[in-house]
Amino acid sequence: MKSIIGVLLIVLSLVVFGARISKKIQFKQNVSGYLKRAADASTIEIANEELTKVITYLEANNLTSGYTSMIWETPNEDIGFWYKNLKASQNELQNLKSESALERTNVLIKLRETLLDTGKKTKVTIPKGLAVYPNNKLWGFLITTALFSLLIGFVLIAIEADKKAKKKAEEQLKT
Repeated sequence: MKSIIGVLLIVLSLVVFGARISKKIQFKQNVSGYLKRAADASTIEIANEELTKVITYLEANNLTSGYTSMIWETPNEDIGFWYKNLKASQNELQNLKSESALERTNVLIKLRETLLDTGKKTKVTIPKGLAVYPNNKLWGFLITTALFSLLIGFVLIAIEADKKAKKKAEEQLKT
């Protein structure tokens, strides 16, 4: 019986982890992937097209304001600031009238600096936890519960396996 409960707890935790991974992939398909492409764009038109896809998705999914934090609000989790920055970049791309290659390149460089965080590893600038916003607390609870379920599930299975091994060893001693 404990083995069945253990397996069910493990399956439950894997379902939660799978759902969270799915959310992250879906977010990458609709936001972070296009932001990376906009940052890598070699023309104003391509950058604007990619950025417009992101902004359209954010507006359609009401991801334009709020904080992704669960306990206290910090600047790196401010969706409103990040969204306004994206809109300002889009506006700059759309209103650029200059045919000067230098000016166009400068705008693209500025866009790249806005969209990407550089350091040891270059990554797209996005408020942490935006993929599951506005349900960050729920997902925090689910992931924590899934971790405990996974651990408890393995412990229950290990206990049952140990009992069976001891029982088998006792039977072998009797014979």
